[in-house]
Amino acid sequence: MISLDGIMQGPGGPKEDPSGGFKYGGWTSSYKDEVFGKQLQKELVPADYLLGRKTFKLWAGYWPEHGDFWPHINSGMKYVFSKKLRKNDPTVSGWKHSEVIRTVADIKRIKNSRGKDLHVWGSTELIQLLLKNDLVDELLLKIYPLTLGKGKRLFSTGPIPAAFTLTESVVTTKGVIIAYYKRAGKIKTGNVEV
Repeated sequence: MISLDGIMQGPGGPKEDPSGGFKYGGWTSSYKDEVFGKQLQKELVPADYLLGRKTFKLWAGYWPEHGDFWPHINSGMKYVFSKKLRKNDPTVSGWKHSEVIRTVADIKRIKNSRGKDLHVWGSTELIQLLLKNDLVDELLLKIYPLTLGKGKRLFSTGPIPAAFTLTESVVTTKGVIIAYYKRAGKIKTGNVEV
């Protein structure tokens, strides 16, 4: 979920991530509609999850008790990328199928293993690491028709140059563009002919 100016901080609620003085937590709340709901249901398929520490802790406090809406979140493996979180932390041991990982090599090992697709939700800093290390195969962007000015940005630290192909897109009745992009190799350059 990003704004037109690329901000992805605190989309879910006022207290989700007020770091840096961010004042617009919950900025996605007025954009729900039937089209958005149908697209969201398509995303809640069986998968494994790679999450940053903050997103993991936020989710661990909510999803174990709300699995009726998203049954696969509790049965899927949750890998939390963190240098600080301990493997015996009650948050990790309290949410079934959760494991702490610490290195890019761990992410590569999981990504290259056979199993379910690996989904990343939220996790601003983790996404920066994945983009920098060429570990992103697909992007699902929900682009909201507003600008937020300041906040954590999706492409803040400069991802590697890469080309993507649009594989599907939908525009909701509230103007949210939902776009699925798949990695398409290197960037091709040339002259633009008029």
